[in-house]
Amino acid sequence: QVQLVESGGGLVQAGGSLRLSCAGSGRTFSAYVMGWFRQAPGKEREFVSVMNWNGDTFDYADAVKGRFTISRDNAKNTVYLQMNNLIPEDTAVYYCAAAKYYRSVYSQHSYNYWGQGTQVTVSS
Repeated sequence: QVQLVESGGGLVQAGGSLRLSCAGSGRTFSAYVMGWFRQAPGKEREFVSVMNWNGDTFDYADAVKGRFTISRDNAKNTVYLQMNNLIPEDTAVYYCAAAKYYRSVYSQHSYNYWGQGTQVTVSS
């Protein structure tokens, strides 16, 4: 089992940056595919980014490509989401999630474990 705890959210002006962290517990963290999702008020949870176990395969939603960067440090059991050039439309609760397989990674239903979420608010 993996427990995930996100941190790093906050309030930032448009054009600013934030780095989210997701710390995982358990010795098998490095074996998991790690994803980031977000959910804005009144909207469904949506895929943001994903990275496989060793970092050589990753992907982004079109809305964040070129602005967000996912990375992971398996020695620290942590995955990161660097968010640059933030826009008000990025305002949401951001969740990290762990999946056993790099399969249908754009769907939240493919993920086995979830963090509690961290709020990101971008003001205009």
